[in-house]
Amino acid sequence: MPPLLAMPAEPEPDEAAGGAATGRQHRYALWTRTTARPEGGGRAAGRDASAPARQWPILVVLGGVALGLVLTAADHFRAGAVLVGAALLVGAAMRFTLPSVGMLAVRSRFTDVITYLVLGTAIVLLALMAQPDPILDVPFLEDIIRFSVR
Repeated sequence: MPPLLAMPAEPEPDEAAGGAATGRQHRYALWTRTTARPEGGGRAAGRDASAPARQWPILVVLGGVALGLVLTAADHFRAGAVLVGAALLVGAAMRFTLPSVGMLAVRSRFTDVITYLVLGTAIVLLALMAQPDPILDVPFLEDIIRFSVR
């Protein structure tokens, strides 16, 4: 990967004279000559693979989300919403375990994993609590609704 900032071509005066450096490790240039490639700019497969094969992690997540949305539109709300949340949880697991995930990497690894985990867990829990006939019953939510709405 190319350096983020160009380094000076000549050594500092103290170093050129054979003396010790003035305490500074290095000096940055005034202008940035290159830019850092985004973390998701890499490939999940080798250069010889086709474009979809290089980005298979995000295609797995997007495929799960698309299938969940199709199920939701086909009048299977709970199953579709759980599938959407599960796809995000799979994305969190892939981002955490795989060294290269292509475009699934948007921010730092920590931020991506936390974001996918929180959103996936929230979607799954809300799908399981959806009316009618909720699978998961959370008693304090009824109290919150009773005191805030009624």
